[in-house]
Amino acid sequence: MGYKIAVAGKGGTGKTTLTGLLIDYLVKKGNGPILAVDADANANLNEVLGEEIEATIGEIREDVSQRSLDQNFPGGMLKADYLKYRLNTAVTEGNGYDMIVMGRSQGTGCYCYVNGVLKSQIDSLSGNYNYLIIDNEAGMEHLSRKVVEDIDTLFLISDCSRRGIQAVGRIRRLVDELKLKVGQIFLIVNRAPEGKLNEGTMEEIEKQGLNLLGVVPMDPMVYEYDTSGKPLVEMPEDSMSKKALNDILSKIEFKK
Repeated sequence: MGYKIAVAGKGGTGKTTLTGLLIDYLVKKGNGPILAVDADANANLNEVLGEEIEATIGEIREDVSQRSLDQNFPGGMLKADYLKYRLNTAVTEGNGYDMIVMGRSQGTGCYCYVNGVLKSQIDSLSGNYNYLIIDNEAGMEHLSRKVVEDIDTLFLISDCSRRGIQAVGRIRRLVDELKLKVGQIFLIVNRAPEGKLNEGTMEEIEKQGLNLLGVVPMDPMVYEYDTSGKPLVEMPEDSMSKKALNDILSKIEFKK
């Protein structure tokens, strides 16, 4: 089983951006192959990485459900066989990594089935990779559903607001409440003006009992690339956010 890294945090904090840059960092360190999982229903990790997605787990679920109504499976395939076939086509090959995307279900009801399929797919594939990196949806849903268990490193991403720090503090406590097996948990604060935290933010970090690994500054280049439709991983290595995150990640060893 590969080394498992999960990224979680409040929405709008740049969690997916940092997940993409984390993948880029490990690939350039020669640590592949990597399985990247976009477990957010509002998927956009592929845009950060510059990849086109053929199908998401949610879309496959809808296709299989529609075909089940009149047993319209190609070549006389059974439902289970067709589902397995479609899931195999849902793996996108990148440079040094593969990626699967949960996406969203078009039908009514909760995401329980899609989450279940995603978990099964992760379990069946992750043993083929050195690293599994999962970008969780905003909040605590996938941690509470235990889509990935026995996490080696959990990165909590927050902006520099008190509310953001409080949000990741709740995620940190959830880990204990659910008795999840997590090797190490780090806080990374993103989008900080000039890369600095004020006294109030530092007080809240201490109050929440969080282990601050580092701070990523507000980077105009992220906005520039994003609005131009350019993959953020293509930013220069000396861009503020990329350099800061690379320096932060170099502080720890990703080993079991």
